[in-house]
Amino acid sequence: MARVSYIDGTDDSEMAELVDKIRSGRRGSLINVYKLLLHSPPLAESWFDHLNQVRWGTQLSGRLREIVIIRIGYLNKVAYVLNQHVPKLAEAEGLSVAECDALVDWQDSDFFSADERAALAFADAMTRNVAVPDDVFDALRGFYDERRIVELAILIGTYNMQNRVLAALQIDLEPK
Repeated sequence: MARVSYIDGTDDSEMAELVDKIRSGRRGSLINVYKLLLHSPPLAESWFDHLNQVRWGTQLSGRLREIVIIRIGYLNKVAYVLNQHVPKLAEAEGLSVAECDALVDWQDSDFFSADERAALAFADAMTRNVAVPDDVFDALRGFYDERRIVELAILIGTYNMQNRVLAALQIDLEPK
């Protein structure tokens, strides 16, 4: 059970515009993460805007984005993220359930290309140790230009932030 209450915003006219904005960007739904964040409307709005840019405003492929998000969810043991992304969002970007499952131990899997493996190693380093060894970073340069490296670092940092907030607040899973 979540450590803070959920807010749906329906009883607060000052929040109505923000709730409408979030719903319109979420196919009409107000998921639990935003119901928690509405305790701080300015942060809920900036979170929504930032996540939308991180997910849809970069040059990273949708497949790579989902691979990284799911891997971070596994590393941080955040069931909410895994529940949100597997299988629906992952499949929409071309990942099978088997590929998603293989992200638990991607090093021993044949599913991932060399460029995806370089990104996964980068995600692992940023998530587990924060500091990234030179050899891990240098491997990225063989596959990604500087813009994509920056976008990948921001994606990883953003989802680590999100995972930590969701874990600390013990967010409840969305119904499937």
